Amino acid sequence: MPTTNRKKQKQGKDTAVQGTNDSSVVSKVSAAAQGYFQDAFLQHFVCKVARRAPLINRGYYVRWRAVDHCVRRFLQITENCPRRQILSLGAGFDSLYFRLHEEGVLDRAVVFEVDFPDVARRKAALIGAKITLRANLDSQLPSLTGPVYVSSGQYRLLGVDVREESQVEEALGGAGLDWDAPTLLLSEVVLTYMETQWSDAVIGWAAKLLSHSLFVMYEQICPHDPFGRIMQDHFLKLNSTLHALRQYPDTAAQTHRFLDKGWEQCVCLDMNDFYLGLVPEEERRRVESLEPFDEYEEWHQKCTHYFILTASRGSLTTQALLTHPPVTPIPSMSPSWSPMALSVRPMPEEVCMEGLGMASTSLGPGQLLLTGGSSRGGRGAVTRVLLRGQAGWRCACVEPSVDWGVRLYHTVTSLPGGGAVIYGGRSSPLNPIRSLLRVSLDPDAPPDSLCSENQDTVKLCVKQMAFTGDPPQPRWRHSATMLSHNGKDFLFVFGGRNELEAVLGDGHFLCLDQQHWTEIPVEGTAPKARLSHSACSYQGGVVVFGGLGTGGVPLGDTVVLRPTDRGFCWERLEVQPPPVPRYSHSAHVIGEKLVVVGGVWLHSDGVPGVAVIDLTTWSSVEFTLDTTSVPWPLMLHSFCSELTDPEEPAVLLIGGGGNCFSFGTHLNPQPVIVDLRPVLG
Repeated sequence: MPTTNRKKQKQGKDTAVQGTNDSSVVSKVSAAAQGYFQDAFLQHFVCKVARRAPLINRGYYVRWRAVDHCVRRFLQITENCPRRQILSLGAGFDSLYFRLHEEGVLDRAVVFEVDFPDVARRKAALIGAKITLRANLDSQLPSLTGPVYVSSGQYRLLGVDVREESQVEEALGGAGLDWDAPTLLLSEVVLTYMETQWSDAVIGWAAKLLSHSLFVMYEQICPHDPFGRIMQDHFLKLNSTLHALRQYPDTAAQTHRFLDKGWEQCVCLDMNDFYLGLVPEEERRRVESLEPFDEYEEWHQKCTHYFILTASRGSLTTQALLTHPPVTPIPSMSPSWSPMALSVRPMPEEVCMEGLGMASTSLGPGQLLLTGGSSRGGRGAVTRVLLRGQAGWRCACVEPSVDWGVRLYHTVTSLPGGGAVIYGGRSSPLNPIRSLLRVSLDPDAPPDSLCSENQDTVKLCVKQMAFTGDPPQPRWRHSATMLSHNGKDFLFVFGGRNELEAVLGDGHFLCLDQQHWTEIPVEGTAPKARLSHSACSYQGGVVVFGGLGTGGVPLGDTVVLRPTDRGFCWERLEVQPPPVPRYSHSAHVIGEKLVVVGGVWLHSDGVPGVAVIDLTTWSSVEFTLDTTSVPWPLMLHSFCSELTDPEEPAVLLIGGGGNCFSFGTHLNPQPVIVDLRPVLG
């Protein structure tokens, strides 16, 4: 490639990387405006304030909190030093200096910021135009040389390409950086945009030149799972490739990277570990109360794919390293992984069906009902029926007799005599749905009408159920399962959440014959409160697995509600080895085995595939999924699943996906089939 073309390509990529700064500062302003953190200066660096979604606000909060945690710790351990420095690499429009200066915590400290000349020039112009910003620059003007765009006693803004080592060293020396003073280096999603040889060089020269220093880095990890693939594609489209992911895909690799480049100690935590382990519970409760929120899967996956790292040189700065949480709420695990991967194949392209937060059930052999959820067209996805004929599966539309309305994260439960009950759900995190619907196939339809390969419409009878007794609180992300007691059929509703309670742990019985909410004696220790768990009918009772518990930590327990002479009794199964904790999964009882599919866990080293729990031996095995035949990232959360046929050991997975932080929304476009023959023998 000619030199001029290479230069133009490099300049284009540099411009794209600079654009990520503009987007980032708008998101930080949004989070600050909603009260996630206090920063009155950020707004001066944006042209127009825009309110971001709660998920993005939370994501930028945890980034801000992690970096702020490290900065405060450095300032605390160096408070008695005669001189200390903060060096921000690729600072962009960050307001750190102005915030710390106003708080009066920069005594004997100087903040140096380095970024592309164009970025530094724009930032200098904004500072010069805003009296609020200028007021925080003291009048002491040191004699400096080099590309210094803003200069005061405690703040120097330099315009230089961080990749140009000799230029950076010369510019910092000319700007008055003391190479022997305790120095905090900051890099927030900066080095990963460089080709790895350059970012490695930056890490190496910082260790070589700054003998008493703390390096703080916030970046992405985990490129290979579905979320990671969406994340990478997003930055590729922006012409801002995440180079570091190829060579340093996880926290262990990043730790070794810094140690290999001359740093003496290093601690690296993903953001789930940081948030749940190092952010006080009271602060987490404050943050989680700021906005209505129901995107747990996307939040945990975002935190799985980012890390905060501290590396130190010199005895003083070692004290400022991140600490591993003394007592982490995230359980340790050592599951048994099978060497065998289960085959996954997509349905034919003509069976297109996407959505998240849907609910499904079987209306009869080869007849699967799908209701509610949201898709690219918005909430309230069209109700459909999947029909299986001689030519395979096909999708039919539904003619309901009443307006279904918007309903997400509800349940649809098959009834023993035919039909199904739709219970709970929400239209928004502030609006739970209270109605209880009974659905059945049109009794006037010809008996063999659904068998016709030309049938593209199914008529259902939908009736709102009137009931007596004391109903449960309205809820969503719950379970609703059929069980029997004294010869009668009951709908057992357990767990979930609503607009007032973040997690529910109560259970309720609806007698279907009398349409009456009733009380039945239940003995034993009740399971922990949870949402987005699974519950399957089993031996006249229910087997409950997993879910998201209080405090936002996934559960991995197996609990059975067994029938007794008086009522029911809870019994916890001590499954060994314990399966991977998870929530937003699905489960089915096949014989004496509980087959658990998909879900969300907090670390990339235990991404759930299929867990098989033997309900007689209390043992478990985890299987990975072979998705090479699936041409798109398969996200297995907020999805539905149904057994295809008792004679064919396979499970059909429908829908699923989510909003991948600020990288766009991914919805699985087609159902897929998981072959369970290796699992069930």
